[in-house]
Amino acid sequence: MGLYDKIFKPKKLVLANGKVVEERCSRAPLIIVLLVIATWISVKVTGFSMTTLVTRIRFFFDILAQMFPPKVGYISSIWGPLFDTIKMSLLGSFVGGVLAIPFAILASSNLIKNKVVIGVVRVFLSIVRTIPTLVAALIATYIWGLGTMAGTFAIAVFTFAYVGKQLYEMIETVDMGAYEAMEAMGAGKAYSFISAIMPQVLPAYMSVCLFCFEGNVRYAAILGYVGAGGLGLILNEKIGWREYDSVGMILIVLFGTVLIIEAISHYIRKKLT
Repeated sequence: MGLYDKIFKPKKLVLANGKVVEERCSRAPLIIVLLVIATWISVKVTGFSMTTLVTRIRFFFDILAQMFPPKVGYISSIWGPLFDTIKMSLLGSFVGGVLAIPFAILASSNLIKNKVVIGVVRVFLSIVRTIPTLVAALIATYIWGLGTMAGTFAIAVFTFAYVGKQLYEMIETVDMGAYEAMEAMGAGKAYSFISAIMPQVLPAYMSVCLFCFEGNVRYAAILGYVGAGGLGLILNEKIGWREYDSVGMILIVLFGTVLIIEAISHYIRKKLT
């Protein structure tokens, strides 16, 4: 019995068959108190001010108003960086998704019995997942220089860590009966995995990869702030020159592109399921 149950004694209930059971008190009040305390500490640490937020929020709408009507004539300068952004996202998502597969297998406790290997791989995935995409892109620009190579690397790193974690959790929830039966019949581990487990996780795996690709198009749009190519380069330039009508055109084109990609991804996911 935990400390909470010692302070707030469970209620004893008598069932129809005469059996006595205990109903523990709800943890909701404790959770609410902890959330209130955490929120108060966060407000004090960050210096958050509702007064400042309310009085200065109008400046956001001032900038937003300057974006419309957008500068339609600037659209011809957007296509090149836009295609760079899509190419970075597509290639980075593909490379990261493929590289995640062997690491996800090594991190799955129902396939790998060596706890040291599982622990090392999971810690590695966690470490990679903590690296912000912008930081990865910044490091990549020092290695490969300015351009889309750095952006592609940063997106691949993010996709690798995210898909890797999702995939090993999927693998651990599959029905192992078919896999164990194939091994018992003499099939190798690789063949058993491809034949028995991969069909079970493939639809969910593809869905996660497509979700990453959708998000990566948006993330790639800001990688230009550190010189990683794509829409971020011209977006940073136009914001710096306060040419908000051009910024509005960039955002509209990006919004339309994301909607199209999401529609295509949704169609593919439906076909897979």
